[in-house]
Amino acid sequence: MSLEVKVRGLMIDPVSSMPIIILKNSSGDQVLPIWVGIFEANAIAMELEKIVSPRPMTHDLLKDVIQALSGGMEKVVITDLRDNTFYAMIHIKGKDGSVAVDARPSDAIALALRAGAPIHIEERVMEQSSATGEDSAALEAERLRRWLEKIDPEELGHYEM
Repeated sequence: MSLEVKVRGLMIDPVSSMPIIILKNSSGDQVLPIWVGIFEANAIAMELEKIVSPRPMTHDLLKDVIQALSGGMEKVVITDLRDNTFYAMIHIKGKDGSVAVDARPSDAIALALRAGAPIHIEERVMEQSSATGEDSAALEAERLRRWLEKIDPEELGHYEM
C-alpha cells in the first residue's frame, strides 16, 4: 500500500549543506526528508518556482519524449530504502500498456512535478525511514523529521540553488 505525498519544499541541511526535498502526506502528520544532490534540487526548484529554461532540461526532455510516444505519467512511487538510499519507480502508461522504470527519487520527483503526476511512497518505506537506529546519521535524520513535522509550511519559503 502506498501513501500519496506532496513536495512541501526544499531546504538546505544546516549540517551538511546538502539540499533536502521535503515530502509530506495529505493529512500532514508524516514527513519524509530526502537528501539530494545540488543539480537534482535545482531541477525540482525550477519547476516549483515555474522557471522555464530557454532549452529543455533533462526532465523536460524526458516528459516530452514520453508524450511524443503517446504515453503519460501515471505516478511515481518511492519503493524502497536500503543502506540510507531511497529507490523509486516511474509508472508510465503507453498505447501498448504500462511500464515501471527504475529511477532515483530526485529524478522521479522532478519528472512527476513537470508531468503533474502524483507522488507516492510505500507505507513500509515511510515507517522504515522513521525508525531510529544506533548510528548518528539515523539519529540526525529522525531529529530533522521531528522538526519538519512541526514547522510552519510558510517557513520553508523559496530557496535558490
